[in-house]
Amino acid sequence: MTARRAAPVSAGTPAIAPVETELKLRIAPEAVARLPRHPALAAVKRGRARRARVVSTYYDTEDCALAAAGIALRLRREGRRWVQTVKGPASAAAGGGVAARSEFEWPVAGGKLDPLRFATTPFRRALGRAEQRGLAAQFTTDIARTTIPLVFPDSTMALLCIDVGEVRTADAGPVVRAPIHEIEIELEAGDVAQLFDLAHALAADVPLAFEPASKAERGFALRRPPVVAPIRASDADLPARCTAGEAFAAFIRACLRQIEGNAHGVVVHDDPEWIHQMRIGVRRLRACLSLARKGMAPTRIEPLRVELRWLAQALGPARDLDVFTVDTLPAFTDAVRHGGTAAPLAVALAKLAARAATRRKEARVLARAAVASPRFVRLVLFAAALANASGANAAGDPRHAANLAQPARDYARPLLRRRHRDLVALGTDLAHATPEARHAARLAAKKLRYATEFFASLYPTKRTGNYRRALAALQDELGLWNDTHNAARLAAELAGPQSPAAAAFSGWAAARGAERGDALAAAWGGFAKARPFWPPR
Repeated sequence: MTARRAAPVSAGTPAIAPVETELKLRIAPEAVARLPRHPALAAVKRGRARRARVVSTYYDTEDCALAAAGIALRLRREGRRWVQTVKGPASAAAGGGVAARSEFEWPVAGGKLDPLRFATTPFRRALGRAEQRGLAAQFTTDIARTTIPLVFPDSTMALLCIDVGEVRTADAGPVVRAPIHEIEIELEAGDVAQLFDLAHALAADVPLAFEPASKAERGFALRRPPVVAPIRASDADLPARCTAGEAFAAFIRACLRQIEGNAHGVVVHDDPEWIHQMRIGVRRLRACLSLARKGMAPTRIEPLRVELRWLAQALGPARDLDVFTVDTLPAFTDAVRHGGTAAPLAVALAKLAARAATRRKEARVLARAAVASPRFVRLVLFAAALANASGANAAGDPRHAANLAQPARDYARPLLRRRHRDLVALGTDLAHATPEARHAARLAAKKLRYATEFFASLYPTKRTGNYRRALAALQDELGLWNDTHNAARLAAELAGPQSPAAAAFSGWAAARGAERGDALAAAWGGFAKARPFWPPR
């Protein structure tokens, strides 16, 4: 769907890249017919729905060089017109259901590509090389599109498209097909927050899910199935002179890309890494909101904090039981076997393993149900709305507005300094500290690590990398201790606090904690030597 077009330009004249920004959501097939009658949609319709068949063919080289560069080249028939489109890679504004890419379009004659137009885009070199190597049709999307024009009370204008159809391969071999059922909401003019409010209202009643992949990406996946892997955390790339509000918008988007990018995997795959990575994304977003409290008004962030706590509580038991079942229990079993005490504990350990496996399955069912629920979709939409309305996040409070408007470096410096100081105060003699003291240090290290990950790109120095590595090593060591400590707690819950297995686990956890004292002391020493990377003033 495209509402904003590239301005006409002559061949060879580079154009300013127009950006197509839209909310993209997958819709259950059985809900397509009733969506246009939804009260929230009916209230903002500004005219009759238009229906059309849209057939687009995508072109690339034999080895899909353009797709590898994030570029899509398309030829589409619109009535009697043919339109050639080039789309660039996803921009930093993508995330939380938002698709944002630069886009160029031109009318062309005869239903054929016009390579002269390639020179008017920032991707002219990649397109030129692809044209020299040979461009061929790769796949086709055949869509029945219903377009509904919208106008909101504040005069914001948008288009909502309901797309139903398929994507299919376009070569001479056996045709491979995949269905498409999705909605796209694109802002034409006005306040983007209205789009999120509408999507939030629709998601309360209509089965919607996030669709991170574009139609082009799904088409190329038919030809060359991608390696499916969990999405890991990535740093937000911050301009050196960005404001705190701009920085937090980038942080939220980066967290959302990790959360929504792992949603499908959590629901359909058994690999525990999907839940682990989504849980990290949730923790990072919660940490981001904690850092934003001096800038974003409580009325803007507290509802999201409540929802993130709900999601964390759904994911946490599943992750803890994954670690216990896959990592800790086998390590404990090996330890008792080598210690010559396996035989007396054999029955108790078998019962513990069976109960852990049952609880793990139950926890995974609950985690999947949470991620597949409308509540999860609304949570991500709410967070994405925060990222796209940083000015409104002050909620009219001059102090919050001033904090969001200040340079991100000025906002970050006292936060980093305070969190560093908090960790230093808790780090005395961690090797011999009580479990409570180690737990407090672990939480302080985690908070500091998230803060440094968020703001590190504002300080691109060698010292920044050294500090982050030392802090990560410390947090990882504290995390290993915490996993062992949690294992003893889980064993007591699963087997009963008085059971032989729980007693053995408790002793093993205490011994491992003592054994890792030297490693923990070394990690702390490495961190203590790392100099803070932010300026003192």
